[in-house]
Amino acid sequence: MNKMLSVVMPIYNETQIAVGVERTIGILEKANIPYELILVDDGSTNNSWNEMTDLAKKYDTITAIALSRNFGKESALCAGLDAVKGGCCICIDSDMQHPPEIIPEMYRLWLEEGYEVVEGVKNARIKENPIYRFCAKSFYTILKKISGIDLQNASDFRLLDKLALDAWRSMPERETFFRGMSSWIGFRRTQVYFDVAERSIGTTKWSTKNLIKLAVNAITSYSSVPLYFATCFGLMFLLFFLIMFVQTFYMKLNGYAQSGFTTVIILQLIIGSVTMINIGIIGIYIKKIYEEVKNRPRYIIRRIIRGDKNNDDSE
Repeated sequence: MNKMLSVVMPIYNETQIAVGVERTIGILEKANIPYELILVDDGSTNNSWNEMTDLAKKYDTITAIALSRNFGKESALCAGLDAVKGGCCICIDSDMQHPPEIIPEMYRLWLEEGYEVVEGVKNARIKENPIYRFCAKSFYTILKKISGIDLQNASDFRLLDKLALDAWRSMPERETFFRGMSSWIGFRRTQVYFDVAERSIGTTKWSTKNLIKLAVNAITSYSSVPLYFATCFGLMFLLFFLIMFVQTFYMKLNGYAQSGFTTVIILQLIIGSVTMINIGIIGIYIKKIYEEVKNRPRYIIRRIIRGDKNNDDSE
């Protein structure tokens, strides 16, 4: 049995990377866990790659991968997971908001109790913005209702057995949502709860725009319910128009015809807005189809430095 643990850590414009990496290594070595650490540079524009290179040369258990440009965290995770050699793997953020201290427990649940997926679930966020908390909770509630996938307080911090990882790799999507895909595959799973620590190094790379994009991608990847909105809106307005037609016809027959300028304008605005919303929803799905049929790779590797041989494999 391959007992090696592969730890995948995507990195983008981070600072003091060595702090988190050495903290993780110290915990793994103290727990006597055989491991490899895969660092993926997602097209950073700062000194991240140089720091990763130094770490790969210092530790023979580190592999540093540089992507050709910024493809996004999901693609960086894909690059790291495709390079995994261990019997199981864990994805963890480089900012250490995912505490590496619980990795030994996740590994034990896999090794001793046979769980194939061990999910890290957020127990609490320190000083989290109430508006963000409300939006996140609403998003996960909607996603669960329309797709059946419960990701409430879920995170990318999770362990996957080789069997589960192979199942994840078999899914050919170009636009991935690791959190949802690794939940969709099933397998025997359990959960480990953790508190999300305050970010002590650097700043978050997740803007409001990126979070909205991630939410839209997650919903449209696992449910076609939004496409039915157009039909529902159409039926609703058909009923509304029938009622208005009967009322108008009745008023006309009884000589109570009213000036309808305001009503017509309001109806046009409502119909126009609903039409544009429906076109937008359909457009999102068409865009996803367009991205998939192009069949482009999820990422492109520019360079790899393997710590075990201190060699440099350029791609």
